[in-house]
Amino acid sequence: MIGAIVGDIVGSRFEGADKHPKKNNFSLFHKDTRFTDDTVLTVATSEAILFNRSYKDVYAEYYMRYPRAGYGGSFRKWANSSDKKPYNSWGNGSAMRVSPIGWAFNTETTVLEEAKKSAEVTHNHPEGIKGAQAVALAIFLARQGASKKVIKEEIENRFGYDLNPVITHKFDVSCQGTVPHAIASFLSADGFEDTIRRAIFRGGDSDTVAAIAGSIAEPFYFIPDSMIQGAFGKLSEDISNITERFVKKHVDKTFSKPVHENVGWKRIFKVFGS
Repeated sequence: MIGAIVGDIVGSRFEGADKHPKKNNFSLFHKDTRFTDDTVLTVATSEAILFNRSYKDVYAEYYMRYPRAGYGGSFRKWANSSDKKPYNSWGNGSAMRVSPIGWAFNTETTVLEEAKKSAEVTHNHPEGIKGAQAVALAIFLARQGASKKVIKEEIENRFGYDLNPVITHKFDVSCQGTVPHAIASFLSADGFEDTIRRAIFRGGDSDTVAAIAGSIAEPFYFIPDSMIQGAFGKLSEDISNITERFVKKHVDKTFSKPVHENVGWKRIFKVFGS
């Protein structure tokens, strides 16, 4: 899940069709980068798993903690509603928040079932569910030591995605327009950082493409320490703490978060809200 957080933060300043980087050597943790709703809801998924709570309740709570993190309009309306019924979304929100499930569950069946459960509280459209399941399964397969060839064939055959998508730099927030680009970025890369750079260079909904790509690259590659340091320096204390707790339980029991004053997010959220 740290891979998703890194991708979200690095990609945050490039989100939008008009912000596509012209070269692939852009700085990673720029002063204007920040965590967005991708990180907030990824960590919310972690908390739901850690404490055996409903995804619906935890997603709503995290929205209230960080109401201006960059959510889509439909999610904001859902989070502020009293009944919180799913709204048949095919957006990429279900896929960008699912990565902890690929780590916490240990059979293909349970990974797919839990990914569906996390998606359908909001994204109960078949494409929304499919996107979440594809990402969670790719992470699970990478954890099991599957090759890129096997991951590609499994995702293409099971979900019908074309994992050789044409790069258009189009801003597309759908699962079907985001997940293939994210997985393709991972498949074509030769390391974690290269995955993030390729995902962002594709343009469009850059933070989400990079978050998804990074979440799949994490179990396949080592995340450079400098990128872990950079990401944690942008996090608030509560998000940092839950991330550390989840990683220690489900990823690496020896993990300790980098020590930071955690001030970077405060400056950004003077504008974006907390």
